[in-house]
Amino acid sequence: MPNKTAAITGCSQGIGKAIALKYAQEGYDVAICCRTQKEMLYEVKKEIETYHVNCHAFVGDMGRPEDVSAFFTQIKEEFHHLDILINNAGISYFGLLQEMTDRDWDRILSTNLSSVFYCSRLAIQMMLPKKSGKILSISSVWGCTGASTEVAYSATKGGVNAFTKALAKELAPSNIQVNAIACGMIDTHMNQHLSKEDINSTIEEIPAGRMGTTEEVAQLAYDINQKNNYLTGQIIILDGGWI
Repeated sequence: MPNKTAAITGCSQGIGKAIALKYAQEGYDVAICCRTQKEMLYEVKKEIETYHVNCHAFVGDMGRPEDVSAFFTQIKEEFHHLDILINNAGISYFGLLQEMTDRDWDRILSTNLSSVFYCSRLAIQMMLPKKSGKILSISSVWGCTGASTEVAYSATKGGVNAFTKALAKELAPSNIQVNAIACGMIDTHMNQHLSKEDINSTIEEIPAGRMGTTEEVAQLAYDINQKNNYLTGQIIILDGGWI
């Protein structure tokens, strides 16, 4: 019997890498991608293969429908089926809205929200014939509450949350579950723009007293997609009690 297969976007580092490794540890074949960091992605591929599973790596922009089509065509050719899609590709933007350029807006919208649409659309086509599958998106608490100087980022993650809730209703009759994890402050490269003082100040606001780890996100991203077919349309907040 072939291994189950998971496709994870945005895997060269951080949360995506941790999720891909978790699924590999659990015996899944995995398809991973990133936009530009080819060398880093192939290092992740090597790590995945130490778990004696198959891994397909693809370099392309999930905000471009032609790249998404190529990625999923290769998944079909290599694995022939897809059990789980995890939409993790994302970028941040920090700054006042009035200073944001059209190009910046288009890029964050494409990467954070359009990618979820493009990937989910093709994943659904692979899941519908067998009437089973899981779609999970990595969102943010700012998609629930909004954040000053992160208006565009908040808007895209709010879009992911609404997309998740609506698609879950659409796909429930086909036994395909759709959920999202709204992450709080996770210890990743996305926080590199913050000073040590800013990070410590934010941690003081978090009841858990620390940032979350990528491994904690990965564990939840795995657990959500196991066995329970009645859990769908949920935005699960992982933030140490912060928001």
